[in-house]
Amino acid sequence: MGLKRTWQLIRETFSEWSEDKVPSLSAALAYYTAFSIAPILVIAIAIVGLVFGREAAQGQITQQISSLIGETAAQGINEMTASAQKQGTGIAATVIGFALLLFGATGLFAELHNSLNTIWEVEPKPGAGIWQTIRERFLSFTMVLGVGFLLLVSLVLSAGLAALGSFITNLFPGAQVITYVLSFVISFEIITLLFAMMFKLLPDAKISWRDVWVGAATTALLFVMGKFLIGLYLGTSDAASGFGAAGALVILLLWVYYSAQILFLGAEFTQVYSRHFGSRIVPSENAVPLSEESALSQKSGLAAEKAERKPFKPEPVPWEPLLWQCWLTAHLAVSMAVSMPVAANKRASCWSPASNRPSLLADNNDVKLGFIIALNRACAGFRLFT
Repeated sequence: MGLKRTWQLIRETFSEWSEDKVPSLSAALAYYTAFSIAPILVIAIAIVGLVFGREAAQGQITQQISSLIGETAAQGINEMTASAQKQGTGIAATVIGFALLLFGATGLFAELHNSLNTIWEVEPKPGAGIWQTIRERFLSFTMVLGVGFLLLVSLVLSAGLAALGSFITNLFPGAQVITYVLSFVISFEIITLLFAMMFKLLPDAKISWRDVWVGAATTALLFVMGKFLIGLYLGTSDAASGFGAAGALVILLLWVYYSAQILFLGAEFTQVYSRHFGSRIVPSENAVPLSEESALSQKSGLAAEKAERKPFKPEPVPWEPLLWQCWLTAHLAVSMAVSMPVAANKRASCWSPASNRPSLLADNNDVKLGFIIALNRACAGFRLFT
């Protein structure tokens, strides 16, 4: 792939990113994260706790979150998770709480499913009804379990790397760089696998595994670089300093908002890459291509305006009413010009010798006289014109 094709690929990716209103999609995903993060972490802690124990799993997850968004925000999320873990008394309360937990945990991935459908220009078939909703929630729950499993694998590998690092350091002092490189490679592979699961399972589209791996690896690379920049911004900007107790939630929403834009940029790249170099993205059996009306409503206002814009045709100028208005205005001006000297002469002859002030009655009569003359000439002009 030459330099020209690469530049075309990058330019088209950012063009699609802009037309699909990715910042709005990211804001919606951040909103759903506020309600889904605690249930997702509860399920992830339960999965990891099967191996490491609940307290150790919660501590490890809190440490991972702290490395991403800071200790203050991680502590706030930890409190949200602890509150979500409280079980109600009675069978009914437990069942309802568990159902709400599952529904809340799948909300984030359901919104992610809709966003990827928008980006890849597919939509569910009309009339799918309740079965489509059940399918979406099932896939979302599968993603929740997948996140928990990947987190478990990550922690197991991290523990193994820590033991290997201490062993290598004892044999070869100063060889910690090897463990750092291995840790980065493993983290990158896990992130790539997570994005590959999202691209392959969530959207209502068919895409080859080759295109999935290229897109997932590119998205993971963008995410690793963006994670550093987002952490640098959140650590130096004090963006949540004015929100008080809600600062932890604000930091979480900001982190998800910017991270989601990176994720969706990778999804746009995957779509453009598969279109030019891969097998193309096609709708699945239960989906159809995005209709033109839906596409226009989901594109930016500028793109929709350009698509619906009609050529400009100047309307004919109404010359007759315009000439009549000009003629009438000129006639009124001439009438007032003729009447004002008459009124001035009358005013000069109506001074009151007792008070050396003009008579009020004379002023009123002069104004009436000028108005009557002007109105008379205007009416005469109107009759002449018509």
